[in-house]
Amino acid sequence: MPYNSVFRPDLFAGRTVVVTGGGSGLGRCTAHELKSLGARLALIGRTPEKLDRVKEELGDAGTFTFAADLRDETQVKAMIDGVLAWGGRIDGLVNNAGGQFPAELKDISLNGWNAVVANNMTATFLVSKAVYLGWMKQNGGAIVNVGADFELGMPGMGHNGAARAGQTNFTYTASVEWAHAGVRVNSVIPGFIASSGFDRYPKTAHDVLRGVKKRIPLKRHGTESEIAGAIVYLLSDAAAYVTGISLRVDGGLHNYGKSSFYEVPDHDRSKPFNGFPLYRPPKVLE
Repeated sequence: MPYNSVFRPDLFAGRTVVVTGGGSGLGRCTAHELKSLGARLALIGRTPEKLDRVKEELGDAGTFTFAADLRDETQVKAMIDGVLAWGGRIDGLVNNAGGQFPAELKDISLNGWNAVVANNMTATFLVSKAVYLGWMKQNGGAIVNVGADFELGMPGMGHNGAARAGQTNFTYTASVEWAHAGVRVNSVIPGFIASSGFDRYPKTAHDVLRGVKKRIPLKRHGTESEIAGAIVYLLSDAAAYVTGISLRVDGGLHNYGKSSFYEVPDHDRSKPFNGFPLYRPPKVLE
């Protein structure tokens, strides 16, 4: 079954898009939607086997894959050189790769802190800079960074909150510094998305992941397709006048917060959108 996108066919025909973290979860889903819209894809990640599996799913021998540690500037440059040698251009970049783990600040080692900051902030900087200098400075393009909501702090994952704050601030700065080159830079801020990433959390976090729906005004988890759709919009020509924003896709979680003056009644009025026929819910929610 083809991807059921709400966007028109061939929206990205003739365009090359790089997707980091393209071997699973949100990156995999986004790759499938972009492919359904005619994009040529370069899938980047650490694990070649995951990338090759998605490439096979796409049924396109022309899809490019490159395994790299995006925290390493030398590897990032080699990756971008490889993409340009293969595709000749980079019209869009989705900085989706990242990783974090739950821990209180007092329990985070320096190595753990540095690893999360490097995964979720430094890699975004290194890849974006390499794409900008390698292609977009002369040709324009669109960059979308996939982040996380840090504005109210992130107790229990302070390293990720700090990294995402820096990532989003990078988005704001780059959107101004690179505007003259015709480059738009935006962020998508997912809420609790029922993706395979849920299954990487320890069992101690499972009850939180299952029960968080009560704190979300739309009373459900989001889908991978709902994040992919936001990314596709920001990459598309429809967002030609949109740059330097953080687009939250979180079911209203940020706005609800911990208000003591209003409680959203339980309901089932929010119907999820899922255009990805290969999607499977994370095991923790089964």
